[in-house]
Amino acid sequence: MPNPLPWGIRHDGGAPGGLAMSVSLDSRNLQSLNLEAVERRAAQRGLLLRLRVNQGFGLQGLRVVVARPQPGQAPLLLGELKAWTLPSPDGLQLDTMRVQGERSHGVGLLIWAATFAWALECSPCRRGRLLAIRDGEEQHRRLVRYFQRLGFTPLREVEAGPLDLALRLVWGGSGLLMQGNCAEGLERCWALLNRRGAAQGD
Repeated sequence: MPNPLPWGIRHDGGAPGGLAMSVSLDSRNLQSLNLEAVERRAAQRGLLLRLRVNQGFGLQGLRVVVARPQPGQAPLLLGELKAWTLPSPDGLQLDTMRVQGERSHGVGLLIWAATFAWALECSPCRRGRLLAIRDGEEQHRRLVRYFQRLGFTPLREVEAGPLDLALRLVWGGSGLLMQGNCAEGLERCWALLNRRGAAQGD
């Protein structure tokens, strides 16, 4: 099983670039978009979507998992995300995510949608931050494009200098710090899931 890398998302169309499509946003759609709807969408695909929340010292730790049931065996893990929150509108901090295995297309979008929906329903967070790790220039550019299509915008570069030491300790490396709106991210994920479902006949 591969080790999770900070935002090393490689599935959902084969690579981050697989989301290269326009998305029509309509704020009225958010009235029917919630965590229950995302869980139903996962169940329609025969998948389990589960969230675990840990609390302590004013923080909430979040783990979102998508797995495929296997008769007589433990469910097969397809993807997971780990995050933590502070009690503020900008408090969602997105840490690591991985998607793996065959037939995992769309798993990343389900995880993103569930994370955004949970933040909107169960926390005061309305915006989330992540670091697009700079492990290699080509992969970094692909990650940045991927996050931009989910609605994230650049905040600042986190570099190797001493002034960024605290941020590097938090995020585990250097790269581009980005911020996204949870409501916009949820709707973008839902639109992309609908397009994939229509294309695949779901």
